[in-house]
Amino acid sequence: MTLEASLPSLADGTPELLSELVRQNADGEREICFAVPDAYCATCIQSIETGLAQVPGVTGARVNLTRRQVTIRHDATADLAALGPAITRSGYRTFPVDPADVTARDPVLSELVRSLAVAGFAAGNIMLFSVSVWAGADQATRDLFHWLSALLALPAVAYAGRPFFRSAWSALRVSRTNMDVPITIGVLATTGLSLYETATSGAHAYFDASTMLLFFLLVGRTLDHMMRVRARSAVEGLSRLQPRAATRLLEDGRTQVIPLARILPGMILMLRAGDRVPVDGRLRTGPAQFDLAMVSGESHPLTLELGESLVAGAAVLDRPVEIEVLRTADQSFLSRMTEMMRAAEDVRTRYRRLADRVAALYAPVIHVTAAATLAGWLLAGASLHTALLHAVSVLIITCPCALALAVPIVHVVAAGRLFGAGILVRDGAALEKLSRVHMAAFDKTGTITQGRPQLLADPDLPPDLLRRAAWLASGSNHPLSRALVEACPDPLQFTGEITETPGAGVAAHDGIDIWRLGNADFCGAEDDVAGTGSQVWLSRNGEVLARFQFNDIPRPEATEALRILTRQGVQATMLSGDRPVAVAAIAEAVGLTSFTPSMRPDDKVVAIETLRSQHGTVLMVGDGINDAPAMRAADVSMAPGSAADIGRAAADLVMTRNRLTDVPFAIAIARRADRLVRQNLLFSVAYNVVVLPLAIAGQVSPLIAAVAMSTSSLVVVLNAMRLKFGTTQR
Repeated sequence: MTLEASLPSLADGTPELLSELVRQNADGEREICFAVPDAYCATCIQSIETGLAQVPGVTGARVNLTRRQVTIRHDATADLAALGPAITRSGYRTFPVDPADVTARDPVLSELVRSLAVAGFAAGNIMLFSVSVWAGADQATRDLFHWLSALLALPAVAYAGRPFFRSAWSALRVSRTNMDVPITIGVLATTGLSLYETATSGAHAYFDASTMLLFFLLVGRTLDHMMRVRARSAVEGLSRLQPRAATRLLEDGRTQVIPLARILPGMILMLRAGDRVPVDGRLRTGPAQFDLAMVSGESHPLTLELGESLVAGAAVLDRPVEIEVLRTADQSFLSRMTEMMRAAEDVRTRYRRLADRVAALYAPVIHVTAAATLAGWLLAGASLHTALLHAVSVLIITCPCALALAVPIVHVVAAGRLFGAGILVRDGAALEKLSRVHMAAFDKTGTITQGRPQLLADPDLPPDLLRRAAWLASGSNHPLSRALVEACPDPLQFTGEITETPGAGVAAHDGIDIWRLGNADFCGAEDDVAGTGSQVWLSRNGEVLARFQFNDIPRPEATEALRILTRQGVQATMLSGDRPVAVAAIAEAVGLTSFTPSMRPDDKVVAIETLRSQHGTVLMVGDGINDAPAMRAADVSMAPGSAADIGRAAADLVMTRNRLTDVPFAIAIARRADRLVRQNLLFSVAYNVVVLPLAIAGQVSPLIAAVAMSTSSLVVVLNAMRLKFGTTQR
């Protein structure tokens, strides 16, 4: 929902209202969004972002042409009320928006459809008058039909041309140009020339060309807008899953309906059967059945017990429940997934930067070309009427809309296709990097394996040591630590703060002794070569007290995933901090011949650098806190949805359905997207190379120019939409 109706001034804004729309992104920066409905090209992006960069306190701004919004990053010193005027001074209408609400009616589409209807009505009727003129009507009849055409065309052009005229004027009044300037010049020149011919009883008038020109331009722009929206349907669907309010249970037993933004951790919410969970929380009543298809991709209901965690977007199926809030709405799982999807649209990849630079050169170059065409035809002896028509055709046919769309539309569609398969893209540049991957490095526990190790029973183990180890393990999110906690629901607690050393273990000081739980080196133990499972040791003051053995099994799809990677030409290796015997056993089970055991987090970083020098672009797939440095060091990274928070934060792509076959699937989609981007760029350049000489040579009328320009944009969009269809082997 926008605040356009409630703000006293859309340009100035109200600080109190604007502050409610400020949010923090994953990096802790403050952000606010403004709509820029007139922005649609590379010049618009440059103008708006440059204007906002001059506002004190603004640390960055990014225009998203798909959503027609600009996201402004700022610090606490920024004057929020100065942001709207800064955009207005750049020549664009604006108003602040709430990015969480995307269900409102689309005003841009409504205006385009109305304008399209008016242009189509006028063009159809004027064409009927033109038929009579072309059939050989006498001068009086011809003049009558020309004036009737003028009466229809002038108001129709004034109304239907508003999207183009408004955008062009906004740019010109601040001494800038954009793609709509030549379109506006072309439409007005054709209409003005027709009016002159009508007033002087000329033989030819081009009102049909003016209105038909607008009609085809609007057809292209309307379809372009609709396809952009369709490409973003995954993001819109995510946002609609989150309720806008919830029922809070107060301490005195009363209930209160509160908006989503006011839900805080620790609150108790009541949900009825059929309701969706508004924020991440913990189940306080149970058991109950939930639909978690959005998270796991499984269509079967899942029964959750008392105390289990819930994520925003899950649906209650069978009974009313109470949940305790764990995170605010902007930090919920659903919110993070939405942000990941939107990230794919905002990124400036290598191809997109190239396309933006070329499109930015369009206005000055094409204006000079049109002027040269006009002068050339006049020097060649053509009439002003003929020379002007040819110059107008040059202005219209070379509009680089297709070039501006070539890259971003592919990335949006690719992100939507991946989301449909349960893969979230946190960084749009990752798609470009993923397409070049020929080496993939995998962590073992929780990535190659299921990450649910089971503690093997040891009858000789004293119960108090198991209880003490379980308490130490409660301070870590490592799969082996979680297995220890599950095996001992009644840990022996004692005072002392637990600290974790990633890739090694956890330690605590109870005031007397120093306790350690971790690998052999961390606890001062000798590695026991017996057994192929993982091992964890417990020590006190350097003295080894116990050894815990675990059994973990590979993911059932791991072998198939690695086989597909091989067919794709991607080599795979496993980097693990586990003991050599355990790593070798898992590698053999999944058919992996390359692996390195006993690796600390810094060792994995060095290994990634080595792999990059040998194989080029490297993909790292991991899930734990000890994998985060290597994932950051890799060119591109992926993590299962079950990964630790820091693991998901470090990943460029997150697999919400925890299937390793999603890795080759993502690579296949990225490679297809890369091919489509190249095709779009090649087509956009080839289109201008072919049509520009034709327009200069006078072989293209303004009407044909409009059809060709709109068609070029549609070809680029439709080519990108191919990514939504077809099978890609998983």
